[in-house]
Amino acid sequence: MNWFSGAVLGLVQGLTEFLPVSSSAHLRVFSALVGWDDPGAAFTAVTQLGTESAVLIYFRRDIGAIIKAWTLALFRKEWRRDPNARLGWYVIVGTLPIGILGKLFQDTIETDLRDLRLIGTTLILFGLVLAVADRSRAVRNARQVDSLTFPHALIYGAAQSLALIPGVSRSGGTISAGLFLGYSREAAARYSFLLAIPAVLASGGLELLKIGEGPAPAWGPTVLATVIAFVVGYAAIAWFLKYISHNSFMPFVIYRVLLGITIIALVTAGVLAPDAGAAH
Repeated sequence: MNWFSGAVLGLVQGLTEFLPVSSSAHLRVFSALVGWDDPGAAFTAVTQLGTESAVLIYFRRDIGAIIKAWTLALFRKEWRRDPNARLGWYVIVGTLPIGILGKLFQDTIETDLRDLRLIGTTLILFGLVLAVADRSRAVRNARQVDSLTFPHALIYGAAQSLALIPGVSRSGGTISAGLFLGYSREAAARYSFLLAIPAVLASGGLELLKIGEGPAPAWGPTVLATVIAFVVGYAAIAWFLKYISHNSFMPFVIYRVLLGITIIALVTAGVLAPDAGAAH
């Protein structure tokens, strides 16, 4: 990977991380389309540190309130009923599924699950899931984040763990779960972003050790990509939250389905090799 490809892939990561279209799928697919090597799971995880830093800054007040309430609730009984204290526990609980499954299936995630045929299929399938979820949500009396419960946190967490498969989308999976549970679009997206923080920081931190070694990209282009992903990702968060407050997810659904069909067609026609190690 050179500096130019690192910059371009950082832009792709920043644009797609928070949209329900799967950033990991886009990094894999875009690289294949332009003839670049698969940047790999390590590069994806590290550049997500950039976009997750955007979340930390954008939601800094929310995060500060959650950490404060959760910490005080450990020592003061009166704080244990505070919604932010409970939200802190729900973020921890919701992180467990992806942490456990990510560790158990790490090798599979980094190899077999990056097959373009699988990515195309998951883009289509979970795009349709998002469409059904968006149509099924309660228009009136939709739940907000402060009404989150322990069972719902586990369901959100299970949905987030599906994002280990490129093409599912972390935000798409968790937002779909939230919509099925009756949360508003904004509430589902907001909790989705907060829930991703521990998992992304932990995954990116561990994958940092692999950058510059073996098949992983070099440090320089990876750092550049991460910085660009941060800047673009911050703007993407602001736009996305404003957009979904007045619009449905259908444009993203249509895009996912068309992209998935295109990928499968190109692989079937022999234009693209299904896996990174195959000859073109």
